[in-house]
Amino acid sequence: MSGRIPQQFIDELLERVDIVDVIDTRVNLRKTGKNYSALCPFHTEKSPSFSVNPERQFYYCFGCGAGGNAIGFLMEYERLDFPAAVEKLATLAGVEVPHEGSAPRASPRQAELAVRIEAAAKWFRTQLTSHPHAAEARQYLAGRGVSEGTLERFGIGFAPPGWENLLGALGATEADRKLLLDAGLLVTRDDGSPYDRFRHRIMFPIRDNRGRTVAFGGRVLGDDKPKYLNSPETALFHKGQELYGLFEARQAVRQLDSVLVVEGYMDVVMLAQHGVDNATGTLGTALTPTHLQRLYRYTPRVVFCFDGDDAGRRAAARALDIALAFMHDGRQAAFLFLPEGEDPDSLVRRIGGDAFRALVTGAIPLSEYLFEHHSRGIDLETMDGRAALSKALLPAIERIPGAVFRELLRNALAARIGVSSAQLPRAAGTAKPPTGTSDDAPVPQPAPAPRRPTPPQGTRRAPGSVRNAIRLLLQNPTLLAQVPGDERLAGLDEPELPLFRQVVERLRATPQPSLGVLLGYWYDTPEGELLARLAAENLVPGADVEQEFRDLMGHLLHRATRQDATQGRRELERIPFAELSPAQKTQYLELLKATKK
Repeated sequence: MSGRIPQQFIDELLERVDIVDVIDTRVNLRKTGKNYSALCPFHTEKSPSFSVNPERQFYYCFGCGAGGNAIGFLMEYERLDFPAAVEKLATLAGVEVPHEGSAPRASPRQAELAVRIEAAAKWFRTQLTSHPHAAEARQYLAGRGVSEGTLERFGIGFAPPGWENLLGALGATEADRKLLLDAGLLVTRDDGSPYDRFRHRIMFPIRDNRGRTVAFGGRVLGDDKPKYLNSPETALFHKGQELYGLFEARQAVRQLDSVLVVEGYMDVVMLAQHGVDNATGTLGTALTPTHLQRLYRYTPRVVFCFDGDDAGRRAAARALDIALAFMHDGRQAAFLFLPEGEDPDSLVRRIGGDAFRALVTGAIPLSEYLFEHHSRGIDLETMDGRAALSKALLPAIERIPGAVFRELLRNALAARIGVSSAQLPRAAGTAKPPTGTSDDAPVPQPAPAPRRPTPPQGTRRAPGSVRNAIRLLLQNPTLLAQVPGDERLAGLDEPELPLFRQVVERLRATPQPSLGVLLGYWYDTPEGELLARLAAENLVPGADVEQEFRDLMGHLLHRATRQDATQGRRELERIPFAELSPAQKTQYLELLKATKK
């Protein structure tokens, strides 16, 4: 069953199945107006915020932000990869999944690499109990307090000292050795001869979200450097995406109310042994957006654990900066700073699991740490200091996508500096605070402000004009006819314009797709999260959607024209006016007039 699944089949499959049937057999849906609602299966809640729209074949949770089509739901709910979710959906629809040519769904090379890595993991585990030099490793692990059950749970093993142990065990042929090299298990010398990458180390298998070993981390037992050594990037392993122990945490705790992010392998292992089963590690690297995107699939709350020294504070500041973009309403983040000289491993062994869990529960919420971080070194007793805090903090607050959370932080900032929240400037493109609810929504949610008339020429740009255009186009694909067919918008300086153009191109390529089909092209991306959120927003009852979209297109075209005129004028201004030709002078005056409109 090799070969790539044709995109056309995927689109037709999504159009053929009913997302309500797919979800209703797994989640108890209840009819609410035109939609269906339920308690969200992806986060803990007491009132339903999970909505399924049968007309648009789309689901969305207004609490945690999960959303997408039927394939995406199966991937998230049943923890399947994409091909497996397509196969399952096809079985429900009673059709067979075709595959194109010989293009591999998961290349044979990748499958062979996976086999070799799993074989290596098994070999390392065996060495921990059978190799003559394993006594030192077992003594080290016993001294750290690691139990037999924990060794088995995390698959911990041992790479013996020596240059060719793994090579001799698993590299019998040239083809085997090439696969072991590609899997990052062997290294080549200058003369091209291979040798074991991991030697005299405790071995920690790194597992993906399906529990397959994709790489290793090795902790040295002797004096070799580095102290910890990870597998290199391979076709199966990308360091900035994987999280050590996340699979084990999900196996131990079906519904993760929170996840604790630490740094080291032993931190994760010892926390789990002391009953803190929700810890995961970043493999010794800095936190990435991909890490957070993955974590928030499984939990509404992420707690970052750092040392209390300067390095820990710098790492926390980086994590804070990344986390802001993921703070949808219903999500939480917090920061736990450990006493100087302690790490999670040493601290949990000293105070025990219950006391450590209490520390995690009392971690500093993101909202408090945000103010603490940006207030550092600012004298809030002075007006200058309060203005400085506003200037430093507002851009960070405006990056938060959760409308309610963002508005609460604006109010807190206003109170702290002694002004009303209405006096704080609002970044262009930022959603306005909630103004009401919609009768058609399954649960209360932010409603867009009523449409205002297009501002006259010469006024400031309308906030969120491109985002509103994307929202209207997702909800009303027939508006595609009003999108300019030329490149007049191409050079406009708008962060979300590329995404708008991608949506337009996709709609032109696939006339009248369901929303579920359309969102499938951005599955598991930050853009996909934004599109799902925009698609879920309800229209204002009685709004003239066509006129609003026409106004938005006109506004964007006017801004593009004005931007082009400004650029042309600036080019002419580089030449002394007296040296301009009559035609250039006429052109300059026309451009000057255009930029003042």
